[in-house]
Amino acid sequence: MATEPSHAEQGNHSGETSRDFIRDIVMSDLEAGRHQSILTRFPPEPNGYLHIGHAKSICLNIGIAKEFKGMCNLRMDDTNPVKEEVEYVESIKRDVRWLIEAWADTHLTSGVFFASDYFEALYGYAVKLIEAGKAFVCDLTPEEFMAQRGTPTQPGQLSPFRDRSVGQNLDLFHRMRAGEFPDAARTLRAKIDMASPNIHMRDPALYRIRHADHHRTGSDWPIYPTYDYAHCLSDSAEGITHSLCTLEFEVHRPLYDWILDNLPVPQPRPHQYEFARLKLGFTVLSKRKLLQLVKDGRVSGWDDPRMPTVSGLRRRGVTAEAIREFCRAIGVTKYNGLTDVALLEHAIRNDLNKKALRRLAVLRPLKVILTNYPEDRSEMVSAVNNPEDPNAGTREVPFCREIYIEREDFEEVPPPKYYRLKPGGDVRLKYAYIIHCDEVVKDDAGNVVALKCTADLESKQGGANAGRKVKGTIHWVSAAQAVDAEVRLYDRLFTVEDPDASDGAFEDTLNPGSLETVQAKCEPSLSEAGKGQSMQFERLGYFCVDSGTAQGTGVVFNRTITLRDTWAKLAKK
Repeated sequence: MATEPSHAEQGNHSGETSRDFIRDIVMSDLEAGRHQSILTRFPPEPNGYLHIGHAKSICLNIGIAKEFKGMCNLRMDDTNPVKEEVEYVESIKRDVRWLIEAWADTHLTSGVFFASDYFEALYGYAVKLIEAGKAFVCDLTPEEFMAQRGTPTQPGQLSPFRDRSVGQNLDLFHRMRAGEFPDAARTLRAKIDMASPNIHMRDPALYRIRHADHHRTGSDWPIYPTYDYAHCLSDSAEGITHSLCTLEFEVHRPLYDWILDNLPVPQPRPHQYEFARLKLGFTVLSKRKLLQLVKDGRVSGWDDPRMPTVSGLRRRGVTAEAIREFCRAIGVTKYNGLTDVALLEHAIRNDLNKKALRRLAVLRPLKVILTNYPEDRSEMVSAVNNPEDPNAGTREVPFCREIYIEREDFEEVPPPKYYRLKPGGDVRLKYAYIIHCDEVVKDDAGNVVALKCTADLESKQGGANAGRKVKGTIHWVSAAQAVDAEVRLYDRLFTVEDPDASDGAFEDTLNPGSLETVQAKCEPSLSEAGKGQSMQFERLGYFCVDSGTAQGTGVVFNRTITLRDTWAKLAKK
């Protein structure tokens, strides 16, 4: 008799998951009957664009929902109107949908939730805490509050307003709600323990006065709940079973539990679990620092292809599949550490190698004139679209007397073991002929401007000399039919592995060579490439059509990644 597969076995059928301590907890809770179904959430604050670190959380929360046949909410933690904008809300929704499209979309709830959906309920819960003598209105200024909070080794001081009566606290809190007091004049604080070894339990603030328009509620609320207060109650309101946070929130968990323990919330209530956040080499993942790069003009915007944002990675040509595979490969742990960016780059290369069409492009053109090729002749040669995909087929590429090759594929005085083109040397043009360099043409300044070569017209596939061996093979494009294109060569944004740990400001470690723009010559088919389409420029790397370029300005390609890790070579020198 067949048996029903376990939750772990069901999860492993996706092919994109692996076991970790959080999945073990979820599986244990289901098997013990603590929950009948799983509901997770991804709760970003809409104060910036999502980055690769958020992608890890998205893949974890929605992945668990997928594996255990549950659901996941997308909820905006919009409790700070000063920093939040509709632009960020829309970008988050767009990025999440793109990242999980065709993977786990049915496991993301159809709507988008907001902490502001619960403002009235949160206010009502605060009133209950006051009525129970567990919260009070404090008149200390923010500076006085911090000064009296104590240190990790010294207890804090009791607020002189801690013993106000329930009636006084209710009156003041209602007046705070009515907008009677100026910003920061008063806060609502929980009454817990100013001697707690956990500084977050020392009568923390639950509400602060902030006269600022909210992107959804306008000027309705002059007071806003703190993250710690709103987060656990939002989880409770939605019926979240497993609230997954990064490790810096581990010290906040006692407050999360205290709030839920002291209010009449539905049962079973949610529980918080922490995992290590992503720290990626040669990258910063602080939204504050990323915003600084945008505001200072160090990058063109949040979607600059050098940025580690989801929108930046997408514009650069990184696929959602590559990001998900990277998140799966690094796993989920309890320990913070620096992740080698080579792991992300490997996932990108591995994914694009399977699906990217091969095309011919020359980034730094050097003209080659085939002196024995008839001037009035042109032909089409057959080129493979993707050797990794037998179904990708072939295409026809034009060939004629004048072609362009890569300038670095010729050396007038070559180093030892140089197998590309040199004076008196031979090289094969991929898909076409073997050529021999006869003459180097220079301008008055001594710069090489062209090469005169002869082609072995019997060396193309099917010719009498097709089997002739030469050590070097280079790419090319036909000069007469070449398409002009702007190509942006993006590289790592920082020069050091851990910019956050540098002695100076993190901006001091920016890579001055993170963007180089060249005018390239491309095979004709590239003029028809659509925005966002990825391809491999043979021998050069993976590129995509820039999605941020206005129509009518010519085709622009962004380099997604090189074919090989050039930084590894630099590290060995």
